[in-house]
Amino acid sequence: MGFLDISNVTKSYGTVEVLHQVDINVEEGEFLVLVGPSGCGKSTLLNMIAGLEGITSGDISIKGRVMNGVHPSNRNIAMVFQSYALYPNMTVGQNMTFGLEMHGVEKSKRDVALKDVAKLLQLDQLLDRKPGQLSGGQRQRVAMGRALVRDPDVFLFDEPLSNLDAKLRVDMRTEIKKLHEKLKTTIVYVTHDQIEALTLSTRIAVMNGGYVQQLGTPKEIYDTPANLFVATFMGSPAMNVLPAKVSTIDGVPYAQIIDGEGQPVSLRFSQENMADWDGKDILLGIRPEALTDPEGADRKSTNIATFHNAIDVTEPAGSDTFVTTTLGDADVIARLRADTDVASGQMFEFAVNMDKAVVFDPVSEQRIAP
Repeated sequence: MGFLDISNVTKSYGTVEVLHQVDINVEEGEFLVLVGPSGCGKSTLLNMIAGLEGITSGDISIKGRVMNGVHPSNRNIAMVFQSYALYPNMTVGQNMTFGLEMHGVEKSKRDVALKDVAKLLQLDQLLDRKPGQLSGGQRQRVAMGRALVRDPDVFLFDEPLSNLDAKLRVDMRTEIKKLHEKLKTTIVYVTHDQIEALTLSTRIAVMNGGYVQQLGTPKEIYDTPANLFVATFMGSPAMNVLPAKVSTIDGVPYAQIIDGEGQPVSLRFSQENMADWDGKDILLGIRPEALTDPEGADRKSTNIATFHNAIDVTEPAGSDTFVTTTLGDADVIARLRADTDVASGQMFEFAVNMDKAVVFDPVSEQRIAP
């Protein structure tokens, strides 16, 4: 049993079931991110933990206490919303301590909590200002401070950074990460941004269509996605997925693909079990960073395959250069070193780290290997 237990939980609206038998155990101090596209059920699940939505079946427990039917005010949770939800007529300090005041906490204790949290979030000099006088990042810190002063069992974040510009999102992401590492609080965080999920979490639940597609650490989700949806949703740029056929030569399995000129390319598998798929069609998944130039290939890899192919598009991106090429009638993105000398239309020697290749069944779309 975890600190927060979500056990076989479903949610229906009338006859339509929108969440299907969700099972997640969150340990104390964990940072769990619920990630997925719009409409996948992640915010509904967060609202059920908060008590803002009822549970159709199953149980949600916090510290061993079943929360089904318990009013939100009695759950000892704190929620940070996308819209900040600050009172415009109150000062920063009043906004942060309003919840404590409503719960009857005496002023001396409110003042101590406010002082500690304001210092932690660098809001000391802003306590007498109104929300309208603050930047978006400052308002979000106030919303976080309002949650922190309550010292709840679980913090719930509902897409808190989606209203911020790109640079501020990165800055706030770092602040939230540092805050969690310092306080070791238990956090459930909802986002549709897979970069936020990978950088913030200790574990990720990838959701789609009301189902948890995969639950694991960021490394597990990224390196060994459970299915094609997880593989293509997590990562930026997304994983390349190529149609291929398995061919065994002298007992060694190879992925056979077609290059941009219609010629066959053979890539040796690192996974021996792929010999069982001899003659069968597969989907071969290769992350952009596993497709590069020979000089930039992973020196620790035991299986680097090379081939020549034409470059269709080049995209310099500062620290990297991304190029697009064609394999198996699909556009494929490779991640090259920033100083790699490349141009559209030229033939180029690509290196594939086959130790990092992921294989999917084209029918079930489930991962076969590794």
